[in-house]
Amino acid sequence: MPTQDTRFANACLAALIVLQLVMLGALFAQSAPHPPATISLFAIAPFLATSMSVAFAAILAGPLETRTGCILSIGASVIALLSYGPQKYFDAQFELIWPAVIAGQVAAVTLIWLVTLAVFRKKTA
Repeated sequence: MPTQDTRFANACLAALIVLQLVMLGALFAQSAPHPPATISLFAIAPFLATSMSVAFAAILAGPLETRTGCILSIGASVIALLSYGPQKYFDAQFELIWPAVIAGQVAAVTLIWLVTLAVFRKKTA
């Protein structure tokens, strides 16, 4: 049976997946505000696919129970912060995207905190 922290971690990962699915849908539908199809580093659709895949893999691996799950959880958080990080406060469309930005940041930071606590607890146990 999963612990309460694991359920919270899974909820954070699920929130990130849903946010990224909605952004991918907005991109395909071209409904405002939608992310640009490409940026200077990569195309957005493959990036969103990667971020959702890493988050889903973290859920399957056990986000707090295994080393792999912890690494994937941190990876999913960092990747999500590329989309929803503090740099978005300076985005020209911030007034349109702020709910997703805040939700993404809360989920990512909470997940990082939960992984940090889990790792610390394992080292002191």
